[in-house]
Amino acid sequence: MILTITGVCFVSDGKLLTVRKKNTSKYMLVGGKLEPGETPVQAASREILEEVDLMRTEDQLELLGEFDEDAANEPGWRVSSTVFLAEPLTEREAAGLTARAEIAELKWLDLSDNIPASLAPLLAKHVVPALRKRLTIDIEG
Repeated sequence: MILTITGVCFVSDGKLLTVRKKNTSKYMLVGGKLEPGETPVQAASREILEEVDLMRTEDQLELLGEFDEDAANEPGWRVSSTVFLAEPLTEREAAGLTARAEIAELKWLDLSDNIPASLAPLLAKHVVPALRKRLTIDIEG
């Protein structure tokens, strides 16, 4: 069984914004399941607004990659995810960042640290390595 989802990376000063949903223990990206008729980028934009009350339009989201992995909170399920890199938060946005909807907690993950066991498999095995590679390429030019 496969869940089709979207995820959004907000990176600031080498740290990635992660979220933990209510009644779960794993941290993941802002994002969620696509609604009928939605494209992944449309779902990403909607989920950002629902979960952290930020506006990011489709042109402010850049494809990071498409990844498949075991679902973090649904045993026996897999996720097929389209992941985007969002334009960085402004200082005002960062200061006003709050968890909404089903989100219980926000946490910044330092991308230079070891990957903690508290991350969802998709994030730990695919997204963090892709971001590390991407940021190194961007820094080196």
